[in-house]
Amino acid sequence: MQTLDKQIALVTGGSRGLGLGVVEALVARGARVTVVARTTGPLMELQRRLDVTILPGDAAQQEFAESTLARVRPSVLVLNAGAIPVMAPLHEQTWESFSESWNADVQATFHWVRAALRLPLAPASRVLLSSSGAAIAGSPLSGGYAGAKRTIGFLAQYANDAAKSLGLDIRFQALLPRQIVGATALGRTAVQAYARRAGKTTEEVLAGFGKPLEPHDYGEHVAHLLTRSQYESASSFGIRGETGIEILEA
Repeated sequence: MQTLDKQIALVTGGSRGLGLGVVEALVARGARVTVVARTTGPLMELQRRLDVTILPGDAAQQEFAESTLARVRPSVLVLNAGAIPVMAPLHEQTWESFSESWNADVQATFHWVRAALRLPLAPASRVLLSSSGAAIAGSPLSGGYAGAKRTIGFLAQYANDAAKSLGLDIRFQALLPRQIVGATALGRTAVQAYARRAGKTTEEVLAGFGKPLEPHDYGEHVAHLLTRSQYESASSFGIRGETGIEILEA
């Protein structure tokens, strides 16, 4: 995929945060973008600002995932929808709070990946799965978040194996932001919790990651992943503000 011009793209969770950065980057390169999110207000504001199609809905619902993919048939699918975890140490979590990222992030990813394989998407399609650096380093204040994001990385690998066995030319790739993104709601929630635990300011915690990773920059990195040949084959990438894109495994 050398260009995004006129490519059909679908982004879940694309009305805010990192997902919005991806939407803006794809639109800027001429892609025809459909944005999925649960909250109608931000979607309508996004449609007023950018030339996008909007679809309000819960990305974690199997029927919605299947019907939307069948309707839109994207060549680029970016799965960015997810919940903001409850930030608390393990002994203050309930099972409901601990498992929230599994019931939202993992469940949504599973349904869309499964639907992409069963439809299937067209040859040469790319499916990007939003994981996290927490999948590598852990995240002791966010319940099951780190394990959920680790599983999303495994889902990319499993989906590539399934695509190969089915003779499908579809590539599934996991994206791992390797730092807290203070400009997003999830990032603000996380950095406030870790700052309190460490007795530091949020600015001090964020400074420890080096150059901030802004949603705009993240979107640009995603666009580069989709259009540069060196990123076609790997199934997992780290992304940092300081160093950009890192291939985590071939």
